[in-house]
Amino acid sequence: MTNSLSAPRVTPWVGRLIAANAVVQLLLTTVLTSGEVVRVLAFDPTAALGRPWTFVTYMFVHGGMLHLAFNMLALYVFGTPVENRLGGRAFLTYYLVCGVGAAAVAMGLATVHFDASPIIGASGAVLGIAVAFAMLWPDAEILLFPIPVPIRARVLVIIYAVMFSVMAVFGFERDVAQTAHLGGLLTGYLFFKLRDRAPRLPQARARRLEPAVMAQSVARDSGLPRPPRAAARRSDDPQTAEVDRVLDKINAQGIGSLTSEERRFLEDVSRKKRDLN
Repeated sequence: MTNSLSAPRVTPWVGRLIAANAVVQLLLTTVLTSGEVVRVLAFDPTAALGRPWTFVTYMFVHGGMLHLAFNMLALYVFGTPVENRLGGRAFLTYYLVCGVGAAAVAMGLATVHFDASPIIGASGAVLGIAVAFAMLWPDAEILLFPIPVPIRARVLVIIYAVMFSVMAVFGFERDVAQTAHLGGLLTGYLFFKLRDRAPRLPQARARRLEPAVMAQSVARDSGLPRPPRAAARRSDDPQTAEVDRVLDKINAQGIGSLTSEERRFLEDVSRKKRDLN
């Protein structure tokens, strides 16, 4: 599984999450081999309210190396550009929210006629990250083995949603938590929709971004030559490339052409740079 926006190096929280999952898997296969340990950490939709820690712990337990490897590969592919875009703290919060949301949805659906077997694995959280990727880069092309042609990110997420819905309704592969998969997708989607409707940053904070933005607009409006940025400063880093793209759009069409998501992105980048200073 690859995509055109994958960063060459793993980002901090993606790396830490992969390491944490790998360590837990190693301990469960070498030291903590009792099935009782997995039972205590797994999420049981019928008993979760009495074991609230399992809303989080189940995400770090996997059913074997193949299960772990697939989830961690997907976390790296989708999570690296998403963390670069959102920032480390927001990325970790979003990851955990998607994981908890996946468990909550599975618990809710278990009260109907859906399967209520114990759940383990990071799939719900990782699918939430895939939704974030599709929301941020909907037209990014992804190669998914063994499909020989690239698939756009938003199309891939829609395919996942339909597939998991059909499997959940008709009871296919009951040893796989299809309802948790659906929960991760739904939580990620709702998170972004609510984020878009959240109040914008106070004007005093937004104004701090104006010097950099206005400097670009003045160069465009006055006819002054722009600094040679396009060729010299292009980067493989997704966040840097996105900043360049948005600034190019401002230079070409003016600041009024930015979408709400692009404005929010510039504000996020500006805030992170201030935090580092």
